[in-house]
Amino acid sequence: MPSIGVVVLTQGTRPVELAAALASIHRQRGVTTRTAVVGNGWMPEGLPPGVTGVGLPENLGIPAGRNRGADAVAGEFVFFLDDDAELGSDTFLAEAVERIREDPSIGLLQPRLSPRSGEPAPSRWIPRIRKGEATTSGRVMSCLEAAVLLPRPVFDRAGGWAEPFFYAHEGIELAWRVWDQGLVAWYDGNLVAHHPVVQPTRHASYYRMNARNRVWLAKRNLPAVLVPLYVASWTGIQLLRWWRTPAVLRPWFAGWAEGWREAPGGRRPLRWRTVARMAAAGRPPVI
Repeated sequence: MPSIGVVVLTQGTRPVELAAALASIHRQRGVTTRTAVVGNGWMPEGLPPGVTGVGLPENLGIPAGRNRGADAVAGEFVFFLDDDAELGSDTFLAEAVERIREDPSIGLLQPRLSPRSGEPAPSRWIPRIRKGEATTSGRVMSCLEAAVLLPRPVFDRAGGWAEPFFYAHEGIELAWRVWDQGLVAWYDGNLVAHHPVVQPTRHASYYRMNARNRVWLAKRNLPAVLVPLYVASWTGIQLLRWWRTPAVLRPWFAGWAEGWREAPGGRRPLRWRTVARMAAAGRPPVI
C-alpha cells in the first residue's frame, strides 16, 4: 500500500474540527498514513494514538508550519490538510494516489472543495482563470492549500512551502515549482474534500500580505524581465477591482511597496522552457 505522510496545521482554536479532520484521515483505506499535527504557537495535546504532535514555540506562519510538519513525517507521498477540513470519502487518499500513478506527469493534486453546509462553494476554490464547472478536472497554475497531495520527492525538490510569505500565495509558488520540474499541478473535480466557507479578508493583514507576496512571488520565481510585467498586471487588476474602496487600496499599496523594498530570499527563477509550457497551457506567468 502507498505510504503517506499527513500534515495538519492548527493554532488549537478549533478542537472539534481538528478531531473531525483526524478522524477522516484515520478512516482511510488502501493506504498507510503517518500523521503529524503541528501546533503553530502551542504544543498539541490529547491527540489520537499514533498521531505525532509538533509544537512550535511561536506562530511561524502557515508555510513554515507545514514545512515543520513535513519534516516530522515520512512516506512516498505527503498530504497537507487544514484543521477545519475533512476528506470526502474513506478512499480519498487511495484514489488520489491512483490518479498520480496513472498519470506520472501530475506532481501536485488538489481536490474539489465542497462545504458540508450545502451552501455554494466560492468560485475562488477553483484555481482556474476560466472557472467553468467545479467538477471539471484539469491543469492549474496554483492550488488552494486546504488539501494538497504531492509525491514526496516532488515536494522536496520544490523546496517546500514559501516560508517568508507567512500566508497568502504560497500555493501559487508551490504549483509553479512543480511545473518547473517538468510536471503539472492538477485540479481533480471528482475527488472531494470538505471545507467551511470562510472569507480570506477575515485576516486583518490580508490586503497588505496579498500585495507584498505578489511582489515576492515574482521576485523569487520569475525571470527578471517578467517580474515587472507580472506585478504590473496584478496591480492593474487590483485597481480595477478596488478603485472605489480606497480603504482597501491603502494597505494593499503599503504591502506592494514593502514587497519591492524588502528581499524575501530564495530566488529560483523558472526556466524559459517552463514559461513556454505554462503559456501553452493557457496561463503565461505574467497574468
